[in-house]
Amino acid sequence: MTREILWLTLTVILTGVLWIPYILDRIMVRGVMGAMANPSRNDKPQSAWAQRLYFAHSNAVENLVVFAALVLILDTQGHSTMSTAIACAVYFWARLAHVIVYVLGVPVLRTLAFAVGFLAQVALALAVFGKL
Repeated sequence: MTREILWLTLTVILTGVLWIPYILDRIMVRGVMGAMANPSRNDKPQSAWAQRLYFAHSNAVENLVVFAALVLILDTQGHSTMSTAIACAVYFWARLAHVIVYVLGVPVLRTLAFAVGFLAQVALALAVFGKL
């Protein structure tokens, strides 16, 4: 397993478990049956942090598509360098930071964490074309 695939695996696991806390909040707010019911406009709103986590999770899923594709393209090319490994590690830590600051409601840091993750994706895209 390359370092890039390892970081992709960790990112997939992180993204895959982000729903758990906000579903637990949903159960606490609406009860088990309310959490399992179909969504309704009349539903009792979840805690503010859980709503932010929901949006952070959605954002993580959307960006995972790009990150995973880039890592898999590089893997198919057999392109693994210290730069690509660092870009993958930076992406993972930026996504983790993004979730944490989003849940805490810190807007500027949230945007900076997102931007760092995006720049890591740019580095991977450059590597795909042999520019890194």
